[in-house]
Amino acid sequence: MSELVRHLVPPQAGDVRLDRFLAGRHAELSRSRLQALIDEGLVRVNGAAAKASQRLRGGETIEVEIPAERPAEPEAQELPLRILHEDDDVIVLDKEPGIVVHPAAGRPDGTLVNALLFHVREMERFDGAERPGIVHRLDRDTSGCLVVAKSEASLESLQAAFRSRTVEKRYLALVHGVPSADAFTLDTPYGRHPRVRTKYTGRNPIGPERRAVTHVRILERFAGASLLEVDLETGRTHQIRVHLSEAGHPILADREYGGERKEAKLPASSVARRAAAAIGRQALHAHRLAFPHPRSGDRLAFEAPIPADFQAALDVLRA
Repeated sequence: MSELVRHLVPPQAGDVRLDRFLAGRHAELSRSRLQALIDEGLVRVNGAAAKASQRLRGGETIEVEIPAERPAEPEAQELPLRILHEDDDVIVLDKEPGIVVHPAAGRPDGTLVNALLFHVREMERFDGAERPGIVHRLDRDTSGCLVVAKSEASLESLQAAFRSRTVEKRYLALVHGVPSADAFTLDTPYGRHPRVRTKYTGRNPIGPERRAVTHVRILERFAGASLLEVDLETGRTHQIRVHLSEAGHPILADREYGGERKEAKLPASSVARRAAAAIGRQALHAHRLAFPHPRSGDRLAFEAPIPADFQAALDVLRA
């Protein structure tokens, strides 16, 4: 649960920066924590997201949404892992759909991090409490390739590779409709949705402006659906799901970004609706991952096989 705190700005606070005003009223929060809340759109002035540098005039109403405390340090759990590769520096996994990558509020255990802490004991010695070794993540219902660092040096090297965009991230997606172009690029600003805080958008996002770039190619066309190959140039949260949905082609069975709403309007006999029922989760699979090895610099590449539920949806479409 989040705590919502409201402040009425007094007249004498006019011409004071927003971040300084809040720092004087939230001694329990560090400056960096306040900045993060502002960046995430959790601070609103008269109902609108604001920047830290915004000057107050007096009389405004400020709302500060403070999320619940982070979960305690996770415990090691003996859970199954699908390992594509492992050496002294990294472990590459084929994540099953339905598995959360790291603990969060309401999900303290049963995650990949819990399994990794059991499998790789030295992970307990570095990189904070709740996300040891995690360089990037996949949504709970997205399957496929995920690389995890086994040491602090490996983590820093992989993070640098992701920042410099020398990592190849290729996905397979089943979507509603057939795009008009065989290949295209979606390049938009990106951030929090202005009305639904848990969602993201490439259309008038709130908070600091970031750029999201997604390259798309059609692999197969079906009746009312398509199989797409998607390459990420940037790696924003929910990026593929948001970009494809806002381009008019939501991913099959996507609950948050329009897939399920699209299916509800289709007749029961629709091939796309039957394929969505066959997979039962967003039809997105991280098929290929390539990156420079953190120690040797050699380029490594891995592919996660298409999971059974994704293949079942494909079989319905192809039939």
